[in-house]
Amino acid sequence: MIELVRADDCIACDKCVDVCPTDVFDRTDSGIPLIARQSDCQTCFMCEAYCPTDALYVAPEAVPLGNGTPLAEAHIGRYREQLGWGKGRTPGSLLAIGPELPHGALPPRLLPPGRISG
Repeated sequence: MIELVRADDCIACDKCVDVCPTDVFDRTDSGIPLIARQSDCQTCFMCEAYCPTDALYVAPEAVPLGNGTPLAEAHIGRYREQLGWGKGRTPGSLLAIGPELPHGALPPRLLPPGRISG
């Protein structure tokens, strides 16, 4: 659940507002988004992933943290970092996961019924 918008780090780009599928944030005159509907957060991490300055923190729990619950500085921006989008990022993802692509002849193609290749 969205827990934090760090105003000192926010650049007022509104990317979090634009990508949130449940409209959790409100735009403000200051440009710093307001967490207006925290209970609507689906913990999808989209806002945290798209924040270019790591100004947001989404807790993996589906319930809000208690008042005064400390947040470790290392957790802020961690999701982006794991995606390969965050701190010290390099182009592309951090890890290429998946099977090795085969080399050689192309696989056979399926054609619609009645169509002859050639």
